[in-house]
Amino acid sequence: MPPARKRPRAYDPAKIRAAVLAQFGHLREAVRTLSPEQLALPTRLGEWTVRELAAHVTMAVESVSRNLDRDEPAQADLTLLDWPFATAARAAGIAEGTREPAAAHPDLDALYARTEERLTARLADAPGTRLLAAGTGAMTLADYLVTRTVELVVHTDDLNAAVPGLDIPHDRQALAACTRLLADALAVKAPGGSTEVRIPPYAVVQCVEGPRHTRGTPPNVVETDPLTWVRLATGRLTWADAVAAAEVGASGERSDLSGLLPLMG
Repeated sequence: MPPARKRPRAYDPAKIRAAVLAQFGHLREAVRTLSPEQLALPTRLGEWTVRELAAHVTMAVESVSRNLDRDEPAQADLTLLDWPFATAARAAGIAEGTREPAAAHPDLDALYARTEERLTARLADAPGTRLLAAGTGAMTLADYLVTRTVELVVHTDDLNAAVPGLDIPHDRQALAACTRLLADALAVKAPGGSTEVRIPPYAVVQCVEGPRHTRGTPPNVVETDPLTWVRLATGRLTWADAVAAAEVGASGERSDLSGLLPLMG
């Protein structure tokens, strides 16, 4: 019998909408300051340049408006906790489709402005229960917006890593939602109660098969900060490097998560 799926965490739809718009706004403010030389810099995402990454961010957000323009599917076939594991199949197609928009929109600020305007307008009267025919699968608008916090937080960190001196802030609600979704995905991938993963101040989950603790300090504990967790979960950082740099604290025989990470390709 397959393990029972973790009960989905509840997210405040109003806060998530505000978080998506806020983080996109932070990115827009930063991108408009980048020089041609900075936009030409490489990123840690294969062959993508900063310009291509910045254009991809607008595509990730525009997908909300685009999917709202489509006919509503008859039923959802993807839950929020399924989404992190459904992204790998689309990775190659996304990479292929990013260079063309970057070349077609030399004025990135204008592209960001149009994307933001469309998103704000389309969200004004769209209920969270509205189903979207997203590329990964049909899901509710409320759930899809939570996935956009992952896209925005991860790519904010990618841009900060690519451009020396760039320090785009992370909206607190966006970072919280991203951290929690990826932590819950770990609990789905490795169900159990023998290991406690702590990502203060946003998430604590139990995972990994083995003896379940009932009181006191659990025998297996992993603790890290939100951005380190996001990097581990998305493959930007390896477990070995994080432990070696003391960015992760791990104690107990079941605290090695290297075989479970990354969660997203």
